[in-house]
Amino acid sequence: MASLSIIVGIIGNIISILVFASPIETFWQVVRQKSTGNYNGIPYITTLLSTSLWTFYGVIKPKGFLIFTVNGAGAIFQFIYIILFLAYAPKDKKVQTGMMVATLNFGFVGSVIAISLLAIPESVRLTVVGILCAVLTIGMYASPLSAMRTVITTNSVKSMPFLLSFFLFLNAGIWSVYSLLIKDFFIGVPNSIGFVLGSAQLILYAIYKNKSISAKSTEEMEDRSTRGLVKGMIEMRGLEDDEEAGLKNRSGLHKGRSLPKPSVNGQNSFQRILKTLSLTPYEIHSNNWQYNHENDIEIGAKKITSDY
Repeated sequence: MASLSIIVGIIGNIISILVFASPIETFWQVVRQKSTGNYNGIPYITTLLSTSLWTFYGVIKPKGFLIFTVNGAGAIFQFIYIILFLAYAPKDKKVQTGMMVATLNFGFVGSVIAISLLAIPESVRLTVVGILCAVLTIGMYASPLSAMRTVITTNSVKSMPFLLSFFLFLNAGIWSVYSLLIKDFFIGVPNSIGFVLGSAQLILYAIYKNKSISAKSTEEMEDRSTRGLVKGMIEMRGLEDDEEAGLKNRSGLHKGRSLPKPSVNGQNSFQRILKTLSLTPYEIHSNNWQYNHENDIEIGAKKITSDY
């Protein structure tokens, strides 16, 4: 039984480290762009808080070496992420994040360790720290509930990446098994809750994945129809302009006048519609272009109509 728990614990270490390493790509982009953009530092602060306390729990727990190693590695990952965030964040975010780090990751964690070692009897010390760690872990596993609600309301799985949900599911499952083998209630309860929530995420993903694909296909068909309609309007307008210009040219030549100048409104509407046709599919679906795209088509169509 002891050897089985060690094997399961090692597997749990590997999976947890993969989860901790998942933001590396995000921070690689932050370093390349030298900006944190719209990213928030709170998830890394709370994860550092959780892993730091679990590391302490692994230190004071007999035979808690595997708990210490995985959470110690996680704390190192989160600390590096926070340093990078502070290095490239705007001044206001930098100050806010720095204050939270000082309060939670140094002040709170330091207070818990000091009080546990100096004021709490050794007989109940592990219980107090274990309860605190379990509560924080339950909060961490409950955080994807907002993403699950978004999936249901939008019929889209964009807000819930599959790989992250899958690895969190595996992580909670393997540590639930480990807790049964070593009979640790504080590890078992939060990870069992995480396993249930992870299963729910995967079920939601399976249900709404096809709906997301169908919605995307519908949007693409609507975009193609809209672009085809605008293109047809431009071609019709071009033919009519050519006919009108030919008549005016013949009339102008007979009367000895110069060639007519094109309408400014016609030029502007034509340029606006051409601008929409030059967009790539990515730009058409982006939030920044969507409002301007619709306005350009509406304004161009109105101006073409008014030119008659």
